[in-house]
Amino acid sequence: MQHKYFQQLQLDVLCKSIFLSGLLLFLLYTLLFHNHANTTTILPLLTLPHKWSTSSSDGGDGSSRASLPSDPADLSPTEISHVGFVVIGSLPTWRWRKHYIESWWRPNVTRGYVFLDKEPTPEFLPWSTTSPPYRVSSDFTNLKVYSKLVNPPQVRMVRAILDMYRQGDRANEGLRWLMVCDDDTLVFVDNLVEVLSKFDHTKYRYIGGNSESVRSNADFSFDMGFGGAGYALSWPLVEALSSKLEGCIERYPRVFVSDHMVQSCLADLGVAVAHQKGIHQIDLHGDISGFLSTHPQAPLVTLHHFDAIDPIFPSMDRLQAIRHLMKAAEVDQSRLSQQTICYHRQSNWSVSVSWGYSAYIYENIIPRSTLIKPLETFKAWVRNTKYPAFMFNTRWLNGNACESPHVFYFQSVDDWKKNKNASEIVGDQVVTTYARKWPANLQPCELAGNHSASRVDEIQVVSPGRTRKMAGVMECCDVNHEVGTNVVGVTIRSCLKDEVIA
Repeated sequence: MQHKYFQQLQLDVLCKSIFLSGLLLFLLYTLLFHNHANTTTILPLLTLPHKWSTSSSDGGDGSSRASLPSDPADLSPTEISHVGFVVIGSLPTWRWRKHYIESWWRPNVTRGYVFLDKEPTPEFLPWSTTSPPYRVSSDFTNLKVYSKLVNPPQVRMVRAILDMYRQGDRANEGLRWLMVCDDDTLVFVDNLVEVLSKFDHTKYRYIGGNSESVRSNADFSFDMGFGGAGYALSWPLVEALSSKLEGCIERYPRVFVSDHMVQSCLADLGVAVAHQKGIHQIDLHGDISGFLSTHPQAPLVTLHHFDAIDPIFPSMDRLQAIRHLMKAAEVDQSRLSQQTICYHRQSNWSVSVSWGYSAYIYENIIPRSTLIKPLETFKAWVRNTKYPAFMFNTRWLNGNACESPHVFYFQSVDDWKKNKNASEIVGDQVVTTYARKWPANLQPCELAGNHSASRVDEIQVVSPGRTRKMAGVMECCDVNHEVGTNVVGVTIRSCLKDEVIA
């Protein structure tokens, strides 16, 4: 009896299994192959992998949160009219720092404001039309956390972003970016626009640069855009930040500097900085000519801390030196301070040109891999800093005639667009001249054949006049020099395929 009972039980289980399997197959057949109305029920399942792949495509930095633009005009190329400048100023320093800003500000072209800590005194009124229009920073003493702030002036600088946003739709119409910088920051506007045009302004974007100083990055953050150098925020990110900023200030009352607080706020929103070469904090002291003479292959976007460094050209004060540099910038920002290296084999010379700034002649053939390292003409931002002090490799200065350059500084520029009758200019070319400012006091390099460059007083550099240099693309050059003459000619050109510079 017991044996028959188990046989019956097994038969019942088998029948139920067959029934359930058949029912499952029938349901699958109905869902997959029935009419179109029924097939829509499985679409959520079919689209799940697509949804996952889309959400992970922002790289974890929150940059893909903003939706695509509904206005076709938002897809047009980025122009200077799409950038709003937030210049952080202070009335006590505006007397001399306004000249830094006026050297690059373009009235009726550039947009934005300088945000001051107090109303201008009579000496500044009427307000200069060559300066950005001013606004006075909003009062924030009513913040609940105000008494806990360790550095209220820096919080004013953070809130300048909010003050700019609150200027309203008329002031901010069509803006894609905010560029935040200090009142001692030099901005190369054309290069800034070129850099920003590489990024999708409809996404959350935060673009800035590190400090040149290891110590500064370690003290604050390696993951932030330093405020003096300037950082850019896409407009969707500004909108998001505007509603979160005061809450963020309450979270970080003990953060000491404004740019670190902004970076902390953005990190909490899931947005990371995109580091951009060419945005320079200049956390350096003294003579930065070695740094500017070996700029990386990236557009020169900003320079900061002019009050902390020597004038960048000899025999000039700071303002004269800035205005002198801007003469070259007005002609061709794309090549400004871009290093080009070539050789005069007959004399065993290496020639390095930092367009619009300086030119070097070495009495020896030195490969490019060495010459792209800055000569350490400058000092560390913090005294007694332990090695390594800088975020880049350097070459030490020495008296070795085979390793020390003859130095020439930018003197003049002739532009075919403005001076088509100039005898030096042929076709669509720009001629820049670099002059020796003092004797080199170097003995000839005997190892390289004793071909002294001491007689050279001037270097003339010919560069293309109609075409901007492509960002990140190296250019090459040729040297023309007759032995015994005091002028060296250099022609900048596109590099040949696989050309070796050594």
